[in-house]
Amino acid sequence: MKRKLTFQQYIAVASMLFGLFFGAGNLIFPVSMGQMAGRRVWPAFFGFLITGVGLPLLGVAALGMSRCNGLAEMSQRIGKKYGTFFTCALYLTIGPFFAIPRCATVPFAVGIEPILGKGSSDALPLAVFSLLFFLAVLWFSLRPGKILTWIGKVLNPIFLAALGLLVITALLRPMGDIGSIAPQAGYASHAFSQGFLEGYNTMDALAGLAFGIIVVNVIKSLGVENSGDVAKCTVKAGLFSTILMAVIYLLVTIIGTQSRGMYEASSNGGEALLLIASHYYGRAGAFILAFTVTFACLKTSIGLITSCSETFCAMFPRTLNYKKWAVLFCALSLLIANLGLNSIIAYSLPVLMFLYPLAITLIFLSLAGKFFADDKKVYISVTACTIFAAALDFLNALPKGIKNLLHLKPLLAGVSRYLPLFEQGMGWVCPALLGLAIGICLHARKKQSLPS
Repeated sequence: MKRKLTFQQYIAVASMLFGLFFGAGNLIFPVSMGQMAGRRVWPAFFGFLITGVGLPLLGVAALGMSRCNGLAEMSQRIGKKYGTFFTCALYLTIGPFFAIPRCATVPFAVGIEPILGKGSSDALPLAVFSLLFFLAVLWFSLRPGKILTWIGKVLNPIFLAALGLLVITALLRPMGDIGSIAPQAGYASHAFSQGFLEGYNTMDALAGLAFGIIVVNVIKSLGVENSGDVAKCTVKAGLFSTILMAVIYLLVTIIGTQSRGMYEASSNGGEALLLIASHYYGRAGAFILAFTVTFACLKTSIGLITSCSETFCAMFPRTLNYKKWAVLFCALSLLIANLGLNSIIAYSLPVLMFLYPLAITLIFLSLAGKFFADDKKVYISVTACTIFAAALDFLNALPKGIKNLLHLKPLLAGVSRYLPLFEQGMGWVCPALLGLAIGICLHARKKQSLPS
């Protein structure tokens, strides 16, 4: 029985995992944060590092160390119905509702649309591009056994080479000095919390819980069978991939900040990337960026379709088979992608503000489960307190027009006065800690009531 992977196999698995993680949001949000943060970029980057790198690693580790057969089994420690709800909500969010459509609209918006020039705002070019994009995604996704080869050994190296060309040029010829660039918006006063919340947009903590089972299955296919050895290999592969993510995040954030030395902050990270690429390479920069972003988003979409299809196939075995789920999710993603990037981003943020606290608490409870014997009371107590606060964060993150329509202003103003960190988008922290304290007390009481 094989007990560990070779170094080359670790690199291949880590490359695959990095390729699954690093998609549309991983490029556009760090560069946008860099532009907005200015000289306050370091505390902002540290906050981003926690949610954009640390939590994804812990999510992969939690799934590997819990020895659960996927997120559904792990979340069912809270309750079977809750496990089904949370798993479906998470996979649909990082799948066909938000993340996968975003993977098609980002390369079009930052790479293809500028090449087409005026008139590209018509719906037809996006429809044609997204159709071709999802046909390619479907072709790769219908061959899930080849995911290590396609993503880890082919698509990911191509993407890294293209991105490296742009980043190295920008670092060798910086546009400005970071220390002289003034921060904008909330970064002037709350740089850390702004960066922390910016990491939500990558959706990587949610993806870590989703992709963990793919890594586990690949490691098993390479001959590692013992569950303890699989867990160790999963954590090591996750560590390698997230270190690479952290390095790229740092470099992309820096070139975003430096670009403010010559240009105003762009309206989004996609425009910022196009601005930087065009500054160094002229019209060729658009082609380089289109190539880089398309490969980044293609490989992530393949992983998401594969992961979502396998999960729904396992959860609902009497409905559709894997291929039919893959076709359905690709078709749904295609339809939503044609709503446009701005609409997708606007409506994904409230959902992320709701799901992220639940994902974070589940990750930490799973990692610390041995200290309270995975007592269900602790899981339920923490989740019950967190979900209430997360629902308030969801309401607070809704678009302004919807909040006005629902007359939420008086409610949110009252919550802001009494709930710590609510204005910073982290109102769930104190309720989660309260739930943990209650759960630990219930667990201790349960232990005392047991016979010696």
